[in-house]
Amino acid sequence: MFRNTLTFTIAIGLIYNSALARELKEFDNNVNYDESKVPHYDLPDPLTTAEGTAVTNAKQWRNIRRPQILSLFANFIYGTVPTPPDPIQQSYQIIKEDKSFLDNKATKLDISIRFKNRKGTAQTHIIVFIPNQIEKPAPAFMMMSFDNPRGSSFQLSNSRKGHLRNGVPLVKLIDNGYGYISVYHGDLIGHNEVSFGKGIHKLFFRDGQSFPKAHEWGVLGANAWTGMRALDYLETNDRIDAKRIAIMGHSKMGKATLWAAAQDERFALAISAQSGCGGAALWRRKFGETMLKLNRFPHWLCINARKFNEREDDLPVDQHMLLSLIAPRPVYVASGTADTWADPHGEFQSAKHAGPVYRLLGKKPLSTTKIPSPNQPLLNGDIGYHLRTGGHSVAPYDWEQFIRFANNHLKK
Repeated sequence: MFRNTLTFTIAIGLIYNSALARELKEFDNNVNYDESKVPHYDLPDPLTTAEGTAVTNAKQWRNIRRPQILSLFANFIYGTVPTPPDPIQQSYQIIKEDKSFLDNKATKLDISIRFKNRKGTAQTHIIVFIPNQIEKPAPAFMMMSFDNPRGSSFQLSNSRKGHLRNGVPLVKLIDNGYGYISVYHGDLIGHNEVSFGKGIHKLFFRDGQSFPKAHEWGVLGANAWTGMRALDYLETNDRIDAKRIAIMGHSKMGKATLWAAAQDERFALAISAQSGCGGAALWRRKFGETMLKLNRFPHWLCINARKFNEREDDLPVDQHMLLSLIAPRPVYVASGTADTWADPHGEFQSAKHAGPVYRLLGKKPLSTTKIPSPNQPLLNGDIGYHLRTGGHSVAPYDWEQFIRFANNHLKK
C-alpha cells in the first residue's frame, strides 16, 4: 500500500513539475492550441503602399513603403520614442576590466552608460566580452538579457565547462571569433512597469507630463532603445566591429530584439528565439498568446495596441512586416515544438511571408513554404529558421544554429 501511494505521489509530482515548467497563463481555458480552430485571415501586403500602389523596386521600398510600415508599428504596437524636452547627454564609464578572463582568452568589461538632461538621470550596466586572440575588431552577439549584470550570471559555470552561469556558451563564441555583449532589460524600465517615474521615460516627459501618451513607447520600446544605446557604446570600442553586431533575444527580449533591429539599421543581423506574440508570430492566427493576453502586461506595448484586443484582423500590420523591416539584413527565427504559447507555426509563417521583401531586395528568402521537421534548420538564406524539439528556452542546439547562421553572414 505504501509503495503504491509513493508511486502515485511521485507521478503526481512529476506532472506538477512539468506543468510548472510552463506558466499558468498558458493554461487559460480561452487559449487556442488547436490548429483546426485557427481562423481564416488575410495578411496585409508589405509590398502595397497605403495608397494602394504596388512596390516594385528597392527605391519605392526604401523611400515609401518601409517608412509607412515603421510608422504603423511605432504608433499602434510598440510606441514612438518622443523627442526629449532637452538634449540627453550620454556618457560611458568602465566600471571594471578583466583582461585575463577565461584563462586569458577574453577581456571582460563592465560598462556603465549614463543618460542626463534637466529632467534627471538614468543609467544602465552592460557586460562586454572581447576575444583576445584576434587582432582585428571582432564581430559580436549582443544579447538582450534578463540577467542582472550585478549578479553571478556572468561568472564561469562550475558544472558546464565553457559556459557562463546563465548558460551562454562563451568559449564557443570566443573560439569562433565573436564577442558577447549582454544588455540588461531592467535598468531603464521595470519588467512590468506601471508608473514610469524612475527610469528612462522621465527624461523624455514634457513639462507637466508623468505618463506616456497612447502612441508613445512602453516597456518593449524602452528595451529596444536600450539595445540601440548599447550599440552606440560599441561604436566607441575599437576592439569590437560595431558594423557586425548580431542582436538577439529570447521570449520578451526576442520581441524587443526585432523591434530594435527594425528601427536601427546599424544592426547587421537579428535573431529571435521563441519571441511569439508581439515578436515573430502572426497576430491574426490567434494561436497561443494573443493581443488580449499580451496586454495583461499593461504597458509592454503602447496604449494604442489595446484597441486591437480580440480585433487583430483590424491591425494595419502583422509581424511578417516587422521582419520585412529588417531586410535586406539577415534575420533568424527559432521556435520550440513544445512552446505552443509562442505559436511555432505562426513564427514560421511570419518568416515565410517576409520573403517577398527580401526577394525584391535581391536577398534569399526561406527555401521552403512548409514548416520544416524538428531539428532541420534552414540556414542557407537571408531568412533563417529552425524548429527545435523542446520548450521555452535557449538550448545548446539553438546556439549552434545561431553561430552557424552568423558565420554565413558576418564572416564574409
